[in-house]
Amino acid sequence: MKLSCSRSALLSGFQIIGSVISSRTPKEILKCAKLEAGDGKATLSGTDLEVSIRYDFEEVEVVVPGEILLSVHELVSILREATTDSVEIELKKEEETDQDMILIAAGKSEFRLSVHDPSEFPAVETFNESNFFEVPIQSFREMIRRTVFATDPESTRYALGGVLFDVEGDKLTLAATDGRRLAMVESACSYQGSEPYENNRPVIPAKAMTLIEKSLTGDEGNIQIAIRANDVIVKSGRSTIFGRLVEGRFPKYRDVIPPETTHSIDLEVGTFFGAVRQAQIVTDVETRGVDFIFNSGLLTLKSVAASVGESKVEIPIPYEGEEIVITFDVRYLADFLKALDSAAHIQLQLIDSDSAAVLKTDDGYTYVIMPLSQAR
Repeated sequence: MKLSCSRSALLSGFQIIGSVISSRTPKEILKCAKLEAGDGKATLSGTDLEVSIRYDFEEVEVVVPGEILLSVHELVSILREATTDSVEIELKKEEETDQDMILIAAGKSEFRLSVHDPSEFPAVETFNESNFFEVPIQSFREMIRRTVFATDPESTRYALGGVLFDVEGDKLTLAATDGRRLAMVESACSYQGSEPYENNRPVIPAKAMTLIEKSLTGDEGNIQIAIRANDVIVKSGRSTIFGRLVEGRFPKYRDVIPPETTHSIDLEVGTFFGAVRQAQIVTDVETRGVDFIFNSGLLTLKSVAASVGESKVEIPIPYEGEEIVITFDVRYLADFLKALDSAAHIQLQLIDSDSAAVLKTDDGYTYVIMPLSQAR
């Protein structure tokens, strides 16, 4: 095999492939990406056996078609340090040793890498589905960013290690929870296919969702999502992503949202997030709780950490009513706020000091957070 290609295009591909590679895997072959070249284009593939990705690029001149395996870590390092616009990759036999080597040439720099047998690399699926959902790329990217952080990949209870994919008519809901908070967002979608879709509310692994989000480029066009019995396969532009669905049942997430709240407070994201970040400074591993004290016209955030000290942060708010003191794990609020534009506004809905709080945006994003114990 021999080809010449754009360094930046190849680097982008290897960086995306690297998102699925686990450095802790005992199988050396799974630390590699498979590069296939022919017919004026090339494809990179990577997998950890649970999640896999194919990445196509056409900024390539194929001299001799073929396939090779390349170490993702080594190639990313080489491509980052190279200063040339193009890179040449060739599989050739060394005359001195009569052994195959992979030659990487970038300007005046040359690298000779060892060869692995590409036939031993696990197969990575292509998108050949006739029944699939279409969701605008920009919307789906935002939906992932607003939910995936609330998953719990370490959980053995329920299916908390992924994001729920729930479709009703032309409305798609993504939901994620770790048992202490819930992130839920809605968007329009359309279904393409001859067979009706039976919604069994599949849960897509958090790793696959993160990989999908990283692979989405640009704001135009749609992403195609095919839900199958045990897995999901997604096509977007140059990338095709495959993931096995999370086993187990997802909690009845809509039951977590309080049907009625007592108070609704309009807050600007930037101002509120600034206060949260300040309060977060005086917390430690053992003390994540921050007291949120709501009084007429004023919100006070108080935090106490024995190993750090104390803090008090105040911001004006449009609230009139009796004092409410509610304690939150401040990290959970920060996760929600960092997913939003600083100029946006949210509605913070409260019942009392012991009930879940609800935060909502105007574009279909709902976040529920449980309070911590008031005990100090």
